[in-house]
Amino acid sequence: MATESAPAQTGTAPTRTQKRPGMAGKSARDMVLSLIAVMAAGLVIYYFIPHSGGDGVHPVEYNAAVQSARRAAPYPVLAPVGLAKGWNATAVEYDGSDPANAEWTLGFIDPHGQYVAIRQSNGPMDAFLADATTNGVKQPATSTVDGTVWSHYQGDRYRALVLQTPKGTTAITGTESYTALAAFAATLK
Repeated sequence: MATESAPAQTGTAPTRTQKRPGMAGKSARDMVLSLIAVMAAGLVIYYFIPHSGGDGVHPVEYNAAVQSARRAAPYPVLAPVGLAKGWNATAVEYDGSDPANAEWTLGFIDPHGQYVAIRQSNGPMDAFLADATTNGVKQPATSTVDGTVWSHYQGDRYRALVLQTPKGTTAITGTESYTALAAFAATLK
């Protein structure tokens, strides 16, 4: 009995997978539908979950910080007394880690929504003023507050009234006018 042998196969032919007709269209359509579903969920969350609302101003209590800074600072720390209703303290900080460059900051949002702050330091005046006045340049005008002459500085973001004394530098800075800054300076004790 004779047998026939089949030739040995050394490899298999590659198979090709064919996409079903219209598959590419379904994939794009499915992506668009998924995107719409995610956006709809986002809108539901945005409109139905409560928001904090308000103007974003978070008032801080500063009286204890003033007392603490006055005990620690190598210069007389100033803070406003008798501000009208509507002033909200938003920043308070005393950094006395370097006694030769101690800095005091007390910032407010005034009743008009403008920023006003007192900043004081006994460190190098040029570096302090560059920071406090946002690279301010001394202006020819001055303001007199309770008999004391303050220099005007105009910076990139803020304007400032600056007073240099032997114990340090005080800057009243903010987005308000020089007149409003002088009125704030008049409240400092």
